[in-house]
Amino acid sequence: MPRTNPSSTTASPADSSPRDLPAPGGLCAIHQPNFWPRLTTLAKLFAADYWIVLDDVQFTRRDYQHRAGLAPLGAPNRHQWLTIPTHLPQGRSTLIRDAVIADPDLARRRTVGMLRQHYGTSPHWPVLAEVLAPVLDAFTTGRTAAVTETSTRVLLDLLGWKGKILTCSHLPSRPGRSQRLADLAAAVGARAYLCGTGGMAYLDQAPFAARNIAVTPFRTPTVSIWSSGRRLSALWALAELGPDTVADRLQALAADHTGLQPAA
Repeated sequence: MPRTNPSSTTASPADSSPRDLPAPGGLCAIHQPNFWPRLTTLAKLFAADYWIVLDDVQFTRRDYQHRAGLAPLGAPNRHQWLTIPTHLPQGRSTLIRDAVIADPDLARRRTVGMLRQHYGTSPHWPVLAEVLAPVLDAFTTGRTAAVTETSTRVLLDLLGWKGKILTCSHLPSRPGRSQRLADLAAAVGARAYLCGTGGMAYLDQAPFAARNIAVTPFRTPTVSIWSSGRRLSALWALAELGPDTVADRLQALAADHTGLQPAA
């Protein structure tokens, strides 16, 4: 699929400036930063021309905002969590961007150890270890969101994604879950909003229709590497098959017009 922008640079306040926004007409995905995102999540972002990072909503502990599902090579059913111990300064009302790592040094060491334990024997480990470095550096910020957003960005870069990353707090929007998503999509000139199957259950499409933005359900297959794609981090597939093969699968899915038709 054609890409709107040449690089997946991290957003800054300048992203709200019209001259720095992506060219209009692309596909937009809006998603919270996840730690080593699941294959299905990564596939949705890969299919988009721009990812708007939703980092100013409430942090949820029993979610993927600070944890990733790992499994040994060849054994996707042997699930184990890799978690960033996270402190919420404002309690349950803490926003994702304000969550802090309880012990950055320990979390960093545990991340390295568990990833090497699970995927160190893969022939693709040297490549994965290389992209791991920026994520480990992000632990020094003490911010969980800095680590999780970086973990997603490096995987998109590894797979050759040519889109652009923006941050929701730098874009204009109004209150209301669906209204806000529609406003964010309109702010980047999107022609369509990619919505996962979970989001379709609650999304009100009226605000999108009012902005002439199509709501496009994003669906992934359920067989082969996709059978565990809703549970495991994309790292499992990358270690099992290699970045080139995974990139081919994601490119094919992004180009699958059957799976990317606007909702009725």
